[in-house]
Amino acid sequence: MNADLLAPLDLAFWNIESAEHPMHLGALGVFSAHSPAAAAQAADLLAARAAAVPGLRMRIRDVWRPLATRPSSPPALRRPLATALGATLRRPLGSALRGTLAFGGAERETDPGFDPLNHVRLHAPAADFQAAAGRLMGHPLKRTRPPWEAHVLPGEDGVSFAVLFKFHHALADGLRALTLAAALMDPMDLPAPRPIPAVPPRGLLPDVREVPGLVRGALSDAGRALDIGACVARSTLDVRSSPALTCEPSGTRRTAGVVLDLDDVHRIRKSVGGTVNDVLIAVVAGALRRWLDERGDGSEGVTPRALVPVSRRRPRTAHPQGNRLSGYLTRLPVDEAHPLARLALVRTAMDRNKDAGPNRGAGAVALLADHVPPLGHRLGGPLLGQAARLWFDVLVTSVPLPGFGLRLGGDPLGAVFPFAPLAPGHSLAVAVSTYRGHVHYGLVADGAAVPDLDRLAAAATDEVETLLTACDA
Repeated sequence: MNADLLAPLDLAFWNIESAEHPMHLGALGVFSAHSPAAAAQAADLLAARAAAVPGLRMRIRDVWRPLATRPSSPPALRRPLATALGATLRRPLGSALRGTLAFGGAERETDPGFDPLNHVRLHAPAADFQAAAGRLMGHPLKRTRPPWEAHVLPGEDGVSFAVLFKFHHALADGLRALTLAAALMDPMDLPAPRPIPAVPPRGLLPDVREVPGLVRGALSDAGRALDIGACVARSTLDVRSSPALTCEPSGTRRTAGVVLDLDDVHRIRKSVGGTVNDVLIAVVAGALRRWLDERGDGSEGVTPRALVPVSRRRPRTAHPQGNRLSGYLTRLPVDEAHPLARLALVRTAMDRNKDAGPNRGAGAVALLADHVPPLGHRLGGPLLGQAARLWFDVLVTSVPLPGFGLRLGGDPLGAVFPFAPLAPGHSLAVAVSTYRGHVHYGLVADGAAVPDLDRLAAAATDEVETLLTACDA
């Protein structure tokens, strides 16, 4: 069986999870159906195709051996000293230590008993895809088998069906989940990928000229960790959030979707400058303001901290399934009354984050996972999860989708609503994707804390209309 140790951030996601806070992400795809039997045919296709996707056969199991190495390598204690020394010197200090301190870690391995029928389920017809998705998002994935599921929801109208994909964040981040889900769609004629350039072999020992750089790299890593920690501590000061964004966990979930015309978003961007992402974040801020005022919580003085994840994945990485994330931490100007002023504040804050880069600041706290040994993740995971509400108030993440149309069993995919994991102590998470000329927001909330999630979704649509009117004035 192929096996690979989980990267530090994957291990953190695996250990943060609890029954009340499952750490899976999701996506609800809505398809047009060619016949009332389309949903059942789609379920059969998904099960048949899943067996041929290696990434979907991977399960995660705990590692309790003190010296963990990849199965293809001889145990570290039996390697020649020169080989071991060379391998250590070629890696940053933290990476070298993590390679031998795997006690309490976990590894990803092929499940020899993989049965796709355990992962693909056809449900009874649903009148409301979002209501059904919310109930299913509240159920944790089975940790003893490959942590993913596909739920096929026939529409009561007979002309549509939906598929809810769930992937544990330790198995895949948004980009990897997209790749796995796309592998189950109908095949398409795409350009062949460019070959990966060969890496020239290296000697057992590093070039002596590299040693100063390795030392500087280790010191730089330590300095960056201290800088991030200090920024996180400062970010907890002067917190002006809303009680509506925090809650005691109920173990339930509710989802909602918003569909915007991408042309409208571009009209706003061209009118005031900035990026599409600036506009999409400003829409969240404006929607929160409307929602808080409507439900009587009030928006005065409220500037919640939004965590905006940033992918650090490089193309053709050796281990594409591992999470490579940093992030920006930015205040949402919910208390600003004028829509264009809110957008200007968001743009300024995001420009400041981009100038600093994704490797520093409070938003980059995910990078600290690299400095924690596996046993530390296992013992400290629950505590770290509970500390999330001290770090940020709401997650606003973007999940890229392909520009071409996808099909399943010949039926076209019309809309995709991404769903982010809900952090412990948080009542709301927001994910956004662009697909086929439309922007799709996926909202996930604690089912008990946010019974009016549909009102927040409607507020997002209203905010876009308000921005368009302000731009035309």
